[in-house]
Amino acid sequence: MTFLAAIGWPTATVIIGILAFLTIVSCVAVWQVMATGRSVAGGREKEYRKLAEELASMQRDTTHELQKANEALSHLRAQTQELEQGLKELDRILKAVE
Repeated sequence: MTFLAAIGWPTATVIIGILAFLTIVSCVAVWQVMATGRSVAGGREKEYRKLAEELASMQRDTTHELQKANEALSHLRAQTQELEQGLKELDRILKAVE
């Protein structure tokens, strides 16, 4: 004996209707959750883009500051070499005087 014969047509129709309803509600719910996820991801994409732009700006500023520091360091190295040469010359002159 089959399940349908055991419960009868009216009951089987109600069960099939309930299953169809639950399937449709589940599909709509999943669809809406996915749509919400996409909209949230779209909002986050704007935030990530803004953050990336800010980071790029900060990186440009840091690069500029680093270039200034390198120029200052090169200038100090040149001055140190000039001072070293002057001290060597002074030392040579003092040794010659002795």
